[in-house]
Amino acid sequence: MSHANNTVRLDFHSSFDMLDFVQLVSDHLARLAGLDEDALHWVSVAVRESVINAIKHGNAHDARKRVHVELTPLETSEARGIAIKVRDEGPGFDPEALPDPLAPENLLKSSGRGIFLIRSFMDEVAVRRAPEGGMEVLMVKRASAPNRTEALSASE
Repeated sequence: MSHANNTVRLDFHSSFDMLDFVQLVSDHLARLAGLDEDALHWVSVAVRESVINAIKHGNAHDARKRVHVELTPLETSEARGIAIKVRDEGPGFDPEALPDPLAPENLLKSSGRGIFLIRSFMDEVAVRRAPEGGMEVLMVKRASAPNRTEALSASE
């Protein structure tokens, strides 16, 4: 059964109470998209981090502002996976102006690694100003192709 183009959209007020629900939906769709447990873990971390950033930094904990999440399982002839978009309603920022978390002066800071970590976990990441306002993080994680031995044993 194809799950492609079954985009799930979640819109909610800036509240950390929604984090577990967003992760539950993300995990379910990532499994449907064929991600293995390792990839599923990294998607989960990236989704949580991007939603936390949207609530905390983008919307500045303003409960009147909303967080918008879109999750789309991908099935193409080249790859399966999941595409995720997280958008806030904040004033935005210049992603190029983010400090380098690996710079010596930033190594001991307790924050400032979110986007860096998301970029390391996901296969594709774009951070940009959203046409509707606010900032959006677009992420893609592709399922790894099963190796030939797994494919052969699964077909037996």
